[in-house]
Amino acid sequence: MPKSPQKHLDPRQPLVVDTTKLPRRPGATRALKRVVPASADLGLELISVPQGSDLELDLSLTSVSEGVYVSGNVRGSLSGECGRCLNEISESFDVAIAELYAYADSTTEETTDEDEVGRMQGDLIDLEPAVRDAIVLTLPTNPVCRPDCPGLCPECGVHLDDLPADHSHEEVDPRWAALRNLSKAELPKAALPQDPQNRIKE
Repeated sequence: MPKSPQKHLDPRQPLVVDTTKLPRRPGATRALKRVVPASADLGLELISVPQGSDLELDLSLTSVSEGVYVSGNVRGSLSGECGRCLNEISESFDVAIAELYAYADSTTEETTDEDEVGRMQGDLIDLEPAVRDAIVLTLPTNPVCRPDCPGLCPECGVHLDDLPADHSHEEVDPRWAALRNLSKAELPKAALPQDPQNRIKE
């Protein structure tokens, strides 16, 4: 099956790496340290990397028989809101990257699927998909400001940390809730307490 064409890589893009100076000799290694701006939509609904914030790349490029093996770490900051109490979350992250980028003429063209390994364009590597996956796949879908966050009171919406321990709300049978807004004169006689003197003695 023919491989689908790759998008043309621009070496001026911050996450495109030129490996021209890395010898194609197995075992050859070069360090890559770079600070790049975070792209848009780098995260999930409740937590993400702020667009334009610094992503610190601390990577190692190693020549192997089939291509270039990229390993190391990406560091940055996260911003979002707690999934329990909606308070702001601001914290740092440090995720690992380990990805093989195959040479265009390597045997991986025939022995692997299209998305199984990364592909080089000449001497260029696009780190953006690997960086995005490394960050997004480690993010919690329901982040919390702290593990024991009690959240909000389901009745009044106030943070439970700000309420007394005995905080509660009167539970009213929904079938009688409308009666709470009526005056005593408007209540049906059956709903009013009866005078014991008017009761029929048995």
